[in-house]
Amino acid sequence: MTSWSCFVVAVVATLSPPSSARAGESLHARIDGLIAAGYPDYPKQAAPVADDDEFLRRIYLDLNGTIPTADEARAFFADPSPTKRMAVVDQLLDSPGYARRMAQFLDVTLMERRNDSKVPRAAWEEYLRGSVGRNVAYDAFVRELLSADGADPKTRPAAKFFLDRDLEPNLATRDLSRVFLGRNLQCAQCHDHPSVADYKQADYYGILAFLNRSFLFPNAAAPNAVIAEKADGDVNFVSVFDKAKKQAATGPRIPGGNPLDEPTLAKGKEYKTAPAKDVKPVPAYSRRKRLAAAITSADNPAFARTAVNRLWAMMLGRGLVHPVDWDHPGNPPSHPALLDLLAAEFVGHGYDVKWLLRAIALSQTYQRRSEAPAGLTEIPPDRYLVAILKPLPAESLAFAICQATGQTALERTALGAKATEPAVDARLAATVAQFRAKFGGRPGEPDDGTVTTLDQTLFLKNGNLVRGLTLPRIGNLADRLAKLPDSQAADELFLSVLTRRPTDDERKDVVAAVTGGANRPAAFGELVWALVASAEFRFNH
Repeated sequence: MTSWSCFVVAVVATLSPPSSARAGESLHARIDGLIAAGYPDYPKQAAPVADDDEFLRRIYLDLNGTIPTADEARAFFADPSPTKRMAVVDQLLDSPGYARRMAQFLDVTLMERRNDSKVPRAAWEEYLRGSVGRNVAYDAFVRELLSADGADPKTRPAAKFFLDRDLEPNLATRDLSRVFLGRNLQCAQCHDHPSVADYKQADYYGILAFLNRSFLFPNAAAPNAVIAEKADGDVNFVSVFDKAKKQAATGPRIPGGNPLDEPTLAKGKEYKTAPAKDVKPVPAYSRRKRLAAAITSADNPAFARTAVNRLWAMMLGRGLVHPVDWDHPGNPPSHPALLDLLAAEFVGHGYDVKWLLRAIALSQTYQRRSEAPAGLTEIPPDRYLVAILKPLPAESLAFAICQATGQTALERTALGAKATEPAVDARLAATVAQFRAKFGGRPGEPDDGTVTTLDQTLFLKNGNLVRGLTLPRIGNLADRLAKLPDSQAADELFLSVLTRRPTDDERKDVVAAVTGGANRPAAFGELVWALVASAEFRFNH
């Protein structure tokens, strides 16, 4: 048995319901216990739990993709309840903002900012928000993505994963393995992976075999193309390093598994709809539909393992397996027992994403301060001693700036009784698109927000869009601040933008900046601009 097969068998053994001995212990407590076990003297070395202001900003950004209002911050800080953090987590998970935030996360994860060539962005976002809003189980959601053919307008958005990759077999194979299996098999296309012993060329072609019969009908260039499939076609491959050029073959299979059994159809019975001119063929047996079931099967532990690792990375800033698409025995998880536990619990709770995120959010591991304790100079990032600084995703940065400057409130007021969350978001869509263009990653590449450019700095500090949002207008933040006493205005400014109260020195600086000036609203506009363009605002900490 290969080392990867042993690895898979070991993981399969963990994906069982939690033991009765621990049935009464919450998952977030078990998370903390396993994290603590991964570092000597962890309780004394780790940062304490974050104060209310740091926690509140972090949880809003992670679960709603924006920052709280000043009123929301004040109410939370004043609440004496010992369970108020649990209450705000539940509130955010049940809010429309959660559906928007997770739709953005899924979009970037699944599509990696590719162009919207065959499924319009609005339809795709509506589909994702609807799925998240109904809390569709993650395995069911992925099965829908991988089995939809795009022919039915009602379900066409679900086919975007394949359609907007033009169903190019090698591209689809690479991305399926990375996104859903946690394995970057790209370098196994021409030979066994040169640096990862367990990534075999046969693994790559086993996935390709699910797709090699599929194509876009009538052609890949048609914007209304749909997915069609032939009833025949097998996969053969040769390693470029094999001097004998011996040809190998494989049927469709998931890495670590055996080729699937396939039916033998009588001649003339291969199609439900036979190929003909201008007719989309429909085979009696579909390899592509077997793919959806095979990837999400309980027999494929890599699926749940990869899903929880990506969700952990979204919340904590780093995967237990890092990078998230390099899961193999040579790159083990930082906390193997924790990854196994999360995968088992995720499966045991019906692939409920909201349930898993709640457990992570309630852990002390998630809630730690981002500032290192005194005396702790070397901080291994994979030990979670402190909260990892996370640059805001492009969309979250846009929504946070609109919230901070008062633009979101202005749009809500303008809509009046029609001010639903999707309606407000639609009013902000053009602004969000500009942030996406500047701060989103390169199309077709993973986007973790860590790449910074001079263009991004100039956009924030000198660009007309951000400057325009901070200028005083009736009802926005700069306008409201100008009508308040100086000390109160300083509190409102910092609560609105940074979700914290100013220090004494910061309060004095605000008062000095607006005292004696001829144009008080403009002075406050400059202060708002300075804070939203700051490094403190740009990061979730």
